[in-house]
Amino acid sequence: MIKRAAILSTGDELTTGRIADTNAQWLADKLFELGIDLVTVITVGDYPERLEWAWRQALSQADVVISTGGIGPTADDLTTETVATVLGRKLVTDEPSADRMRRFFESRGVEMPQNNLKQALVPEGYVIVPNPLGTAPGYRVQSGGKHIVVLPGVPREMKPMVEDTVLPWLRSQQGSDVYLAHTFQTFGISESGLDELVAGVVEPSEGRVSFRASFPEVSVRVVVHGKPEEAGARLDAVAPRMREKLGEYCYGEGATSMEAVVGQALAKRGWKLALAESCTGGLVGHRITAVPGSSAYFLGGVESYANSVKMKILNVRRETLAGDGAVSEACAREMADGARSALGADVAVSTTGIAGPDGGTPEKPVGMVCFGLASPDGTYTRTHQLWGTRDWVKLLASQVALDMVRRAALGLPPWDPSLFRRR
Repeated sequence: MIKRAAILSTGDELTTGRIADTNAQWLADKLFELGIDLVTVITVGDYPERLEWAWRQALSQADVVISTGGIGPTADDLTTETVATVLGRKLVTDEPSADRMRRFFESRGVEMPQNNLKQALVPEGYVIVPNPLGTAPGYRVQSGGKHIVVLPGVPREMKPMVEDTVLPWLRSQQGSDVYLAHTFQTFGISESGLDELVAGVVEPSEGRVSFRASFPEVSVRVVVHGKPEEAGARLDAVAPRMREKLGEYCYGEGATSMEAVVGQALAKRGWKLALAESCTGGLVGHRITAVPGSSAYFLGGVESYANSVKMKILNVRRETLAGDGAVSEACAREMADGARSALGADVAVSTTGIAGPDGGTPEKPVGMVCFGLASPDGTYTRTHQLWGTRDWVKLLASQVALDMVRRAALGLPPWDPSLFRRR
């Protein structure tokens, strides 16, 4: 039975910081869902002695080691050779994979470089993990009660291989017990604040509660373990308690996003949305349109960065800009009203603030963002003092704006700024 796992990420591009290791993050989440304890993640460059050390370390700690990268056709792709060395196995050619490579190049009328056949070399005792999107197959091999899974490093190839082949195999190694999970997506409270809020909601004998901060939101996951019927009943019992305790901080459940939840709420209400963005520079619109089908509820937005645009298109009064300033609730109110009127929308949200790192004053410091929300129920404004780098302020402001729309569409009361807290 597989209980402990290690992830081994291979490539100089990772150790030199040229790219981020998103594969390990994604795999860790999948292993967590299965209830497999991830004991280590090792990132190693393309050097034989370092690779051999990393493999021996990973195998000493885990029942299964999942590696990504290092199985391409070039001289610096050394994963398979290293695995063969560590296991004391010979390398053999998987002829179906070799034939598939030949047909791939023939179908494109291109002569195949012979070094591609290196990708068909695998250690003795292998089981192929098919790669429908690339030429390099993955494989798994077992030795002395330890399992090895070798996958390509390209995410668009690796992920379908894991979903279609590796995860079903891992589940088959778990025995009759199952791990069931339910995730709550939250916003408006920090990870430490959530930890305090939900303390004691789920007893250790019932399940495990974990948190994952993915700025600007935090997910809370409840995992239960046991026989299928028993685990299902326990999850059904603890999930409502967690939902009640999280209250207004929970905006969605399962694999969802704020923009997706906003779209669902708008569509259900039959509302059309308009945006008036200044400091967020179109980020709210980008997130809205990242959701398929958003044309059903999104009319458009105005990136009113300059005061002249605020006045000419959104009808922000010159007196407002001169007296209260562009970063003010008065301006945010007129921006939201102007966008709703100009685009003929049911609801409009506005953002205007100081993203930094420059431009702040004692009265209006960097991170101060004013929001306006105009709907059939009237217009209200809020000011939040946000934090972090320029990108963080913009992203956090877009999240606040989207949540204001969500709450309006669902008929929930507006956020009290005192609820939006960082601990």
